Amino acid sequence: MSPSKENYLKIIFELEYDHRKIINKNIADIMGVSAPSVSEMLAALVKDKLVEHSPYNQITLTAEGHKLAKELVKKHRLWEVFLVDDLGYTISDVHQAADTLEHATSGDLIDRLNKFLDYPTHCPHGGIIPDNSPEQNDNAVMLADLKDGQTATIKRVIDNHEFLNYFAELHLELGDQLKIDSRAPFDGPLTVTKNGQEELQIGLNAATFIFMNPPEP
Repeated sequence: MSPSKENYLKIIFELEYDHRKIINKNIADIMGVSAPSVSEMLAALVKDKLVEHSPYNQITLTAEGHKLAKELVKKHRLWEVFLVDDLGYTISDVHQAADTLEHATSGDLIDRLNKFLDYPTHCPHGGIIPDNSPEQNDNAVMLADLKDGQTATIKRVIDNHEFLNYFAELHLELGDQLKIDSRAPFDGPLTVTKNGQEELQIGLNAATFIFMNPPEP
């Protein structure tokens, strides 16, 4: 299977985990590709019996597609842990290197890497590592869905290079506390207070890439 097909399976797997509606636009936004490219690849994955795509644009992984995607996500995230913890990569730069390594990694090698890393449960972006984490259902909430006045901590972020560069420019990290102060009309940015001190503005689209622990009551 081509690396491109594998990358699509991983994105669909991640969207399923996020309980987000899986449509062409969401896939295109995360992968940074055109909508026609997504349609073409989905048709190929349907032909391979790895994805089901209904006339109503409902996209789901088949049982075989889910099994393969889970294995790919595990490989990718284990390499990310190794590259960040042992080789000093930043979370904004680690994706491409992990992507290259994952496609050439055998089952035996990933088992050895997993043991070497002492079976980590989460990748540097906060995503669970399948089979290592007991976490089955994620109760995270998109930052964009929080209401004005609510406060929550960053749990994980979507692994997208352009977004992660933006995330780094804002000097945000997993575990930071954000309070929603206000949001501009017409899909404008959110104004938030970081850790009770610094005021920031976060674009609405970027706020759909940031997942928070359930907000404080």
